[in-house]
Formats: sequence, C-alpha cells, structure tokens
Amino acid sequence: MADEELEALRKQRLAELQAKHGDPSGDPSQQEAKQREAEIRNTILAQVLDQAARARLSNLALVKPDKAKAVENYLIQMARFGQLAGKVSEQGLIEILEKVSQQTEKKTTVKFNRRKVLDSDEEDDY
Repeated sequence: MADEELEALRKQRLAELQAKHGDPSGDPSQQEAKQREAEIRNTILAQVLDQAARARLSNLALVKPDKAKAVENYLIQMARFGQLAGKVSEQGLIEILEKVSQQTEKKTTVKFNRRKVLDSDEEDDY
C-alpha cells in the first residue's frame, strides 16, 4: 500500500514539475504554437537581416541567448513598424547590439567593509 501511494505521489510531483517548467511534451497544441512562432520569427529575421548579420546573431544566441532574444525582439518590432529601410548589415547589427548592451548594462559596485581588529600592541604574548 505504501509503494502505491509513493508511486502516486511521484507521478503527481512529476506532473507538477512538467507543468511548472513548461514541458513541451505535455501539450501538443502548445508545442505547435511555439513551433509556428519560431518559424514566423525566423522568417521575419531572414527578411530583415543579411547573411553576415544572421551569422553574427546566431553566434550571439549560442553564447548569450537572453541578449540575442532581446535583439531579435527589437529587430522584429522595428520591422513591424516599418522603421527598417532595407536589410540590416552586420555593421548595423553591431550598432543595435551596442544599444541593447548599453540599455541592459549592469553596474557593479564593490564595497569593502574593513573590520577593525581588536588587537592591542600593549599585550604581547611571548
């Protein structure tokens, strides 16, 4: 009886984790929607970027996927509102990357807390 209850709890927990983390095997309609969205994104990016810029963006996606996603969203938004005159070259993509980097730049500060050591010179331990 305990084994059956334990197995039921495991299955329930597995289902909760899959739902929480968006497991694509859970719902086929969600998987198809994500696939369609990815195809649309790739089509728009293929129309907007030239070959060298696409290569640079795909290399960036391997190293920093969140930054690449932000640049892709920025390019798609610009394309939808008609702010792009033609295809974006590699140099244009570099400028866009610099803009995104400046906007998302994290300022790091280091603060040293120096502790006063309670060491007296008067008491020498010899």
